[in-house]
Amino acid sequence: MASIDLINLESEQHLVARTENLNLLGCFGETATPFPEGTKIRLTISHADGRYVAIGKVAYSRPTSGTGIAFITIEPRSQEILDLWLAGLRK
Repeated sequence: MASIDLINLESEQHLVARTENLNLLGCFGETATPFPEGTKIRLTISHADGRYVAIGKVAYSRPTSGTGIAFITIEPRSQEILDLWLAGLRK
């Protein structure tokens, strides 16, 4: 698990969550007040000494449990960080 900051690109509303099920295509953000399905967001995942920054879209929303996020645009340095994190999970 890692901390994830979510910012709604339209309203600029900010949420803090915990990530689950991180993979190359997206992740799940555990939060009691998820954004609605279809919301475009800027996300920053922080873990250890790394930060992953991307633009994503809420693929699905589960009231009181969280939101499924699909990555749309990933900053180049962030792709390297995600690859390292996922390689560490496979060990």
